[in-house]
Amino acid sequence: MLGLLGFYDELDDLPGRPNGSIREAVRPGGEPDEAGLVAYLDAGHVLIDVMEAGHDVITGDAHRHSLGCSSLVTDGTWLWRQDFPHYVETHHVLLPEAFIAHVRGRNYQMPPLVTAEFAPTTTRPCPSFRLGLDCPVASNCTRA
Repeated sequence: MLGLLGFYDELDDLPGRPNGSIREAVRPGGEPDEAGLVAYLDAGHVLIDVMEAGHDVITGDAHRHSLGCSSLVTDGTWLWRQDFPHYVETHHVLLPEAFIAHVRGRNYQMPPLVTAEFAPTTTRPCPSFRLGLDCPVASNCTRA
């Protein structure tokens, strides 16, 4: 199961998000290696790309991740919103110690993503093949 980062109440219409209120996570300063942690988050693999625009829920301003802000990004161990690095570098939101140790243990290098770990497995015929297209989701869809 993936660890969750940056899923705050203010970023969704539903309260009770896994990471609580972003306002409680804001700190006056970040980790000494915050730039490396932000670079790691920025290098994540987009798992689900969402076409939308958002803003900083604290200041109301646009930011570098405003476009596609709620797209889901992963390193295979953790999952975060695409705009999460903005909140880390701008508002120094609190990061879980386990995540910090994970990134430092990887020497701030994003691992390659093994797509097969995230692609669904099915033996049903893929509807894309009826249109003469390759399946956009799973590498093991059948043409039958």
